[in-house]
Amino acid sequence: MAVQEARQCGGDCAHGARDGHRRAVAEFLAKRDGLAAGEGLPAALAHSAVASRQWVSDELTQSARVVAEHGREAGRAWPERVWRGTLATVWGAVFALCLAESATAIGAGWTAVRTAGLLSALVAAALLTAAAYFHRARGGLLAPVLGEDNRLSTSRTVAAAWILFAVFAALLLALRLAAASDPADREKVIRGLELARCGGLLTALFLTSLIAVVVSRVVTVRVYGQRLQKVRADRPRGVDLFADDAGRGSFPDTQYVVVTLAAVLFAAVRLARRPDQLPDLPWGLALLVIISAVTYFAGKHAEGGRPVVLSVVRAREAGDLDAPIRTGEDIEIRGAGFVPPGAGTPDRLARMVVRIGAVYVHVPLIPVPGGFANPTDGVLTVPVPVDVEAGLVEVRVVTAAGAETNAVLVEVSE
Repeated sequence: MAVQEARQCGGDCAHGARDGHRRAVAEFLAKRDGLAAGEGLPAALAHSAVASRQWVSDELTQSARVVAEHGREAGRAWPERVWRGTLATVWGAVFALCLAESATAIGAGWTAVRTAGLLSALVAAALLTAAAYFHRARGGLLAPVLGEDNRLSTSRTVAAAWILFAVFAALLLALRLAAASDPADREKVIRGLELARCGGLLTALFLTSLIAVVVSRVVTVRVYGQRLQKVRADRPRGVDLFADDAGRGSFPDTQYVVVTLAAVLFAAVRLARRPDQLPDLPWGLALLVIISAVTYFAGKHAEGGRPVVLSVVRAREAGDLDAPIRTGEDIEIRGAGFVPPGAGTPDRLARMVVRIGAVYVHVPLIPVPGGFANPTDGVLTVPVPVDVEAGLVEVRVVTAAGAETNAVLVEVSE
C-alpha cells in the first residue's frame, strides 16, 4: 500500500514512504514475535520440527523483503526532502551571522569588516546553493560527503568543514583587499596570507583532506580483498558520523568529529578577532588535529576482517544420541564475522548462504521474542540436504555482504 501511495505522488512523497515503511516494520515485528510464540503455525506442520522451521523462515523472509522494499522506497524519497533542508541550514546560518553582526554593532557601529563578513557569507551561500541544486538527486549538499555505502562519511565531512571555513576566510580577505583604499591596509591584508601566519590552518586542511582520500581508497581495497565487509545503507543518517555501520558508537569517529569541531570554532574566533589575516591556528592545536586524524585513520584501518569458520559440529537436541553427521540433520557452524555491521536486518539475514559440498543452503531464520536465534555473528545452524553426497565435503559460509569464508572439511555419513 505504501509503495503504491508513493508512486501515486510521483515517487517523491517522502511522508507517505516513511509512514509505509514504519507500518511495514511494525507488521513484521508483530509477525516475528507471534511466530516465535508459536502463533499462526499451520496445524499440518506441527508434527515436523524441520518443516515448521522452514515454513516460519520462508514466511519471515517474504515479510522481510516487503519491509526492505518499503525501506528502499523511503530511501528514494529521501534526497528530495533533504536537499531543501540543507539549503535552509545554509541560509539560516547566514541569517544568524547577520543577527550576530547587527547585535555586536550596537554601540561599536557598523564597520567595513562586518560588511565584508556578511558579503562573504552571501557569496559562499550562493555557491553552496548552486552546488545543492545540481546534486539535488543525491541529497543536495550532503552528496559530496556520502560514502559509497550510502552513509555519511566522517572523513569527508571533517575535510568539508575545514574547506568551507578556509573558503569563507579567503573570501573575507579578498573583499577586505578589494575595499582597502589605503596602501598600508592592502599590505596588511597581503601579509596576513603569509605561510608563517597560516601554517597550522593549512596543515590541518591538507591532512584532513588527505585522510578523506586515503581512507576511501583503503576501504575500497579491503572490500575487494574480502578483508572488510560493507553493506549498503538504505539512506544516510546523522549518527553515521559517530557510529559504525551497525549504529554502535565509534571512538575513532567521535573523537575526530569532536576535535575538529573544537578546532574550527577556535579558528573562527581567531578570524573574528583578526579579520585581516588567515587564522593563525596555534601549532599545539594543529598537533591535536593531527593526532586525532592519525587515530581515526588507524581505527579505520584496524576495523573489519574476513569472516571465518572455525569448526562444524552436529547439532544435538536434548535427548538425542551422539552420532556422526548425516543428511537431513542439522549442523552447527561456529566462527566469527557471519553478520557484518549493518547486515542485521531480517532481509539481509535471509540472504546468508552455506555451501555444503556442491549444494547451497539458505540459512533459516529462527525467531525469538525481540530478535532471531539464528543466524548470529558467531553461530549458524543449517540442515544438511539429502542431495549432499556422503564422504568428506567442504563447508563455507557466504555472508550478506558477499564475502566467503574459508573451507572446513566435514564427514557426512549415509
